[in-house]
Amino acid sequence: MLKWLSILLELTKFKISLLATLFTSAGFILAHHGLSEKMALPVLAVLFLASGACALNQYQERMIDRAMERTRGRPIPSQKLRPSTALWISLAFIFSGLMILFSGTNTFASGLGIFAILWYNGVYTYLKRWTPFAAIPGALVGTIPPAIGWASAGGTILHPQFLALAFFSFLWQVPHFWLILLSSGTDYERAGLPSLSKVFTSNQLKRITFIWICSTAVLALSLPLFHLTRALSGNLLLLAGSLWLAWNAIRFLKSAPESTSFQWAFMKLNIFVLWVISSLSLSSLLKGSPL
Repeated sequence: MLKWLSILLELTKFKISLLATLFTSAGFILAHHGLSEKMALPVLAVLFLASGACALNQYQERMIDRAMERTRGRPIPSQKLRPSTALWISLAFIFSGLMILFSGTNTFASGLGIFAILWYNGVYTYLKRWTPFAAIPGALVGTIPPAIGWASAGGTILHPQFLALAFFSFLWQVPHFWLILLSSGTDYERAGLPSLSKVFTSNQLKRITFIWICSTAVLALSLPLFHLTRALSGNLLLLAGSLWLAWNAIRFLKSAPESTSFQWAFMKLNIFVLWVISSLSLSSLLKGSPL
């Protein structure tokens, strides 16, 4: 039982799927200015949709994963799971997520869920085979979970507060994806995929990634200007997190251009994103408090 659970979590990229649900929760809380029992359904729907999309992506890229050192241990290339089984699991998750959206939210939120699947599995997955810059249009998918949460709470996605949140959820993903590519550049070349290392030198890549990371920190620092934080504690948390990320970005820029430095930067960027969405959510929940 534990073995199958481990395979399922790996197939659905549970950590990534969980992060999507956290963004959905943040979108709902910020639009609703608090918690509500209505939040459960969109959050569960996004968890299922993200899990299904990740599983379907592994089915689509099973031959590529087999050629890469970083991914050959995944359930399909390692033969822990048959491709047909993985496909049916992915479709079951996607179907369940869409049904929950249609029955428990509104038409617009449901449409966003469909768009996310089409863009991630129908566009981004194949765009990676054509250009090393696929992460930029691919990052658009990251704006969907908070949009679903926001729309499910009755908010409009044209509101300046949501646009600021969406831009942050878009921006941080570009260095996130690039750091993965940079730490496994030879893997991508071995699999026949376009690699950033073929376009830029190592030092150029570090400087470009440094700019993306610093831009993410600056954007997070500007979120209070859009009144996304409603308590002093939230502003202080964002300030501390942004300064911490900027400091680590400088250390990353000065480090040797090795895969370990990219992996450390990747981990710290993810920690920062968790810090930001937690700070925003907490601030909204404490909106009535002077703290």
